[in-house]
Amino acid sequence: MKPFTLLYFSLAAALHVAAIPFLLLLSFKKKYKEAIPARFFLKRNSRFPKNDLWFHVCSLGEARALKPLLEQLEGRDISISTITQTGHREAEKYKAEVRYLPFESLLPFWVKKHQFLVVLEAEFWYLLFAVARARGAKVVLLNARMTERSFPKYMKVRWLYKRMFDRVDKLFCQSEADKKRFAALGAKHIEVVGNIKLAQEIVHTRAYKKPMVETIVAASTHEDEEELILEAFLEYRLEQHAKLIVVPRHPERFDAVYRLLENLCGDEVTCSRWSETQELSTDIILVDAMGELNNIYAISDVAILGGAFREDVGGHNPLEPAHFGCKIITGQHAFMQQELLKYVHNLQVVPSDALLEALKKTASMEKSCVDEKIDLESIIRYLKHR
Repeated sequence: MKPFTLLYFSLAAALHVAAIPFLLLLSFKKKYKEAIPARFFLKRNSRFPKNDLWFHVCSLGEARALKPLLEQLEGRDISISTITQTGHREAEKYKAEVRYLPFESLLPFWVKKHQFLVVLEAEFWYLLFAVARARGAKVVLLNARMTERSFPKYMKVRWLYKRMFDRVDKLFCQSEADKKRFAALGAKHIEVVGNIKLAQEIVHTRAYKKPMVETIVAASTHEDEEELILEAFLEYRLEQHAKLIVVPRHPERFDAVYRLLENLCGDEVTCSRWSETQELSTDIILVDAMGELNNIYAISDVAILGGAFREDVGGHNPLEPAHFGCKIITGQHAFMQQELLKYVHNLQVVPSDALLEALKKTASMEKSCVDEKIDLESIIRYLKHR
């Protein structure tokens, strides 16, 4: 190892050892019971047996974004690493070897030679790039993004990211603004291709009967957002007969969200859990199952898109509700979705205290839609070059 890489590895290893007691405790949580043992202790997380194309993604959305690419790379040996359990589940749907990405201090002992390492979005791990490159892989950043909000933080440690991007052979980014930010950090060989999520085929897997009343879905919600949305909905319902379907982002929160709904609904508003009835007969329904969100979008009139009414999440993908023609409301903190929001027509971006007024305005809104597309040809051409 070069001196800087050795120093970085030593610090990562020290951090890894120091964090072991905390990691062991955290591994008992349902959300992490697979990911932490696999990533930090290599439990059932062997090295990839293939050495052609290795894609690394973080979570569910990035794993889904791979589909149109993998369809055009049929016949290649595909490996996929993930960070989260939901991302891992999605990646397992492909014809690919799927693993959790080990923590950085374990990578020198885990990474084998690949033709390409393709890293999606903002998964910037110094040792991942350094070790993969040392093993002979071409390192490619795909769908790379850097928000205006996060850019100053990156610039404060530009010396680190310059070293990191020196190990990147090609960078496909989402926008011209992203290109300028990456270039300022020392990246080279940058090409703007747009957001590859525009190439996704958005489908629903089951057809449900649409309720006879206005149907509102609170989609991919996080802690504190359900209460905010419910309070606005209950006031809105005094003027407009409507139904609310709540789909939390993380399955480990299903029970807590249902308790919240029961506590706030009162005697005049009925609540139910989707897992118990598979019906939409009550006033408020908690969808406590994975893989149902697109099916719910397909029968909804309005989508309140979560993750953007808190300052620390950054919002969620607006393309899916737009595909199904939902009238979309999202919060002011959708900073991780700035590029995708540019492609969506007819939506409201509002502060958290304006949700009720936003719901009232949906009556005069046109349905949301997306009419832009992306050409993956330059990406495919690059990955097919050996």
